[in-house]
Amino acid sequence: MRMNTYTGKRFDPMQMTPEEVSLRDIAHALSLLCRGGGHMKYFYTVGLHSLNCAREAASRGWSDRLVLACLLHDASEAYLSDIIRPVKVHLSNYLEIEEQIMQTILTHFHLGDLTPEEHALWHQIDDEILSQELKSLMNGEHEMIPVPLTSEPDFRERPHEEVEEEFYQLAESLVQKMQA
Repeated sequence: MRMNTYTGKRFDPMQMTPEEVSLRDIAHALSLLCRGGGHMKYFYTVGLHSLNCAREAASRGWSDRLVLACLLHDASEAYLSDIIRPVKVHLSNYLEIEEQIMQTILTHFHLGDLTPEEHALWHQIDDEILSQELKSLMNGEHEMIPVPLTSEPDFRERPHEEVEEEFYQLAESLVQKMQA
């Protein structure tokens, strides 16, 4: 089966190639996906979460390559949608598909050779931003203790168009810096 994307591409996500990856599709889709399966105090997007991760990486002085990896760490969800962590860990087939699509996306952005240490760093920031999101954006008790950050995350409710454009512009800027 084939999927249609925002930019009009049509392809089989199970056989996705780097040429089928579109930054605009990723920015658009992530700006419309709500974090936490929608169980937030208000509409807080995967796109804004990704921007917060990238800002945290930049504030730590990480390379443009790692900042871009942090920005794109959930990019596979643009093609698969988001599934909350407590469920995702039980969906081994989903995890394999997610990894396959993520590797295709990373290859498109010349990040296919990230080291295990670099992967661990963006996973760390993802968890640290999540710890702050749980405290600020979700009701009830949480298993994660908030970790101090070096940046100030943007947890405001924002129009998806703004988030899409900011995501797109930051990614474009980082890609251009890496090619220079």
